This record gives sequence, C-alpha cells and structure tokens, in this order.
Amino acid sequence: MSWSLKAEGLGKSFILHLQGGVTLPVLQGIELAVRPGECVALAGPSGAGKSTLMRCLYGNYGAGQGHILVRHRGEAVDIVTADPRLVREVRRETLGYVSQFLRVIPRVPALDIVAEPLVAQGVARDDALARAGALLARLNLPSRLHHLPPATFSGGEQQRVNLARGFAPAYPVLLLDEPTASLDAANREVVIALIAEAKSRGTAIVGIFHDAEVRDRVADRLFEVTPIPEAA
Repeated sequence: MSWSLKAEGLGKSFILHLQGGVTLPVLQGIELAVRPGECVALAGPSGAGKSTLMRCLYGNYGAGQGHILVRHRGEAVDIVTADPRLVREVRRETLGYVSQFLRVIPRVPALDIVAEPLVAQGVARDDALARAGALLARLNLPSRLHHLPPATFSGGEQQRVNLARGFAPAYPVLLLDEPTASLDAANREVVIALIAEAKSRGTAIVGIFHDAEVRDRVADRLFEVTPIPEAA
C-alpha cells in the first residue's frame, strides 16, 4: 500500500435533538489518502468541518458514511467498522492524536503522562521515563515541573506536555490539531523540528495549522475542507 491513512466516501452528520431532531450535515464524500512521510494540512474556513474530520479519522466521532482505513501491522483496518478492541490496539501502536487540550489526570505527574503510551507499547518503564524527560526538556518545560501534575500548569505548559506525549511513541500515523496554538516562537520551532523528524522516519501526518507560517513549513500539501450546502 502506498498510503498509511485513507478516507473513502466519508460523511458525517449531527442530529440536533434540542432543535426538533434536525440533521446537520458537516462532511460529505471526503476522499483523502496520506502517504508515509507526508504531512497534509487541512484547510478551509471556520466551521467547514476540519476538526470534525480529524475526530472522525481518530474514531472519536462515528462516521455516517464511508470508510477510514489505517495501515496497521501491514493490514488495512477500517476504523468505522472495526471492533472497539482492535481500534484501541490501532491507537496504542499506530495512530496517535494530539488534540488542542491536554486531558489532565488528577495527581499524575507530567513525566508519567508522557511516558504512559510508551509503557503501553511495552517499553521498559525506565526507558519510557527517560524518553519522556528528554522530550519535555526539549520543549523547554522546566525540570521542576516534570514531577508535578499538569492541572495547575499554564495553557502553553499543558500543550507542551500534550505534544511530548503525542510524539514520544513515534506513531506511524499522527493527527495534530493546532499543535502550536499556545506556544511561543521558540517552542513553535521545536514542534516544527519534531514534525520534520517524524516525517523523515515515515510518519504520515494530518494537521490543522491556523499559524500560516508553521503550516507552510511543515505541510507537503493542503486538503481543502469545504462547507456543504446544508451546513452553510
């Protein structure tokens, strides 16, 4: 297969139960294929469905129509129809997702939050913690914060923990939703470098980048998400 992630005929609608069950179509007929080592940036106006598409690709939103295929262990797995246990396996080994916001876990230190997906992949705990610490340091998170829970961190600090967690396992496919939104210029450069390194090792990346400079430096091409008439 020449692709790592593919959407075929993908459609998604929402039912507005508080408005009499009105159906709101957001995505229709999406055709997207992302190759290993390629970064595709989702483009389009606000409200076009970029974040909805991202959540569908990860399986957080169920698709109404079509297929979402991920190359996992050399086989094509359809996220739309796969057994939930298989989807969890795909997420653990193959498909990573960096959302805009860190899911803060009470009383769990930042270092453990970053190391957790590595441990889940079978990496020795000491090695996982070392990798986590190196990434947090690279993202300029002070070492005094590594052993503290991120609940009281600033938005930018939480985003750096989120990014370290997402890049730590070297997933073959990585989804990035506004990865530099809360970062200063120095840390934006770090993220740009991390994306370049991921691409060089063959990671297929889909991202939403509202920072045009970052998008232009990391994206190999744009994929336009356009509002469908019913969603206008």
